[in-house]
Amino acid sequence: MNQTAQAVRFDRYGERDVLYIADIPMPEPKPGEVVVKVRAAAVNPFDTMLRSGVIRDLFPVDFPSGQGSDLAGIVTAAGAGVDGLAVGDEVLGWSQSGATQATHVAVPAAQLVAKPPQVSWEVAGSLHTAGATAFAALRAVAPQPGETVAVSAAAGGVGSFLVQMLTHQDVRVLGIASSANAEWLDKHGVTPVPYGDGLRERLLQAAGPHGIDAFIDLYGPEYLDLALTLGIPADRIQTTVAMERAAQIGARTEGRHNATAREILVELVGLVASGAVDLPITAAYPLDRVADAFAELEKRHTRGKIVLIP
Repeated sequence: MNQTAQAVRFDRYGERDVLYIADIPMPEPKPGEVVVKVRAAAVNPFDTMLRSGVIRDLFPVDFPSGQGSDLAGIVTAAGAGVDGLAVGDEVLGWSQSGATQATHVAVPAAQLVAKPPQVSWEVAGSLHTAGATAFAALRAVAPQPGETVAVSAAAGGVGSFLVQMLTHQDVRVLGIASSANAEWLDKHGVTPVPYGDGLRERLLQAAGPHGIDAFIDLYGPEYLDLALTLGIPADRIQTTVAMERAAQIGARTEGRHNATAREILVELVGLVASGAVDLPITAAYPLDRVADAFAELEKRHTRGKIVLIP
């Protein structure tokens, strides 16, 4: 095994230009850990917030810092006390070290599950954050079969996963997205509703006489205000991004941390492996083009996930 690995690093808060690739010592597994040769690692909006410093009061970092929480790859070493995983196993999961955007990373074995052969590396390396965030959001509003739920950013990384989970539970979904995503949403059983002026009227028309039972926001605070004007109770409004506005109106703010558990990941993997949920991959970039990957992510108009391939 090579004695060095490569990893995304940044030494100060800032824009994409603070990112660079560093040579680092090859990780060694502690007891209960395995080393994974990373085959795919997603980029996520949280990475941007962490690197820019906008959430430094809540999530300060020690420099130099790495990035990334999702990963999929092949086990290359196992520490003492690891059961159920061995060198050569294909796995996917998450790391709380913020360092999965790398060629190799040490991860607690309890945060990994087997990668099914029918799930691509790109999807496997993107699954945890999108899936866990979607799972938490769905559970927050607890929709019942036959109810109608509106979702903003419905074709994004989390949204594309979430709307399929909802339709899988026989929930009627109104997916707010650009008109460019209408065909994809319709194909997946979602009623597409283009965002922009007149959105409230379009939502009401699409909902019909029964109205909208719950609202899941994946974009910004304006959608929480929209949900209130639609007569949706605050306890059935959920957001993953507009925390300050949510606190003001009493909306829910369950996020990935509310669904970060191995048994939930197993359930999410099962949905993807069975074909019940399709997680689209917008683009894949080599590790040394990490800044380009974030440039695309930060446009906030991507369908599905963007992934790094070390």
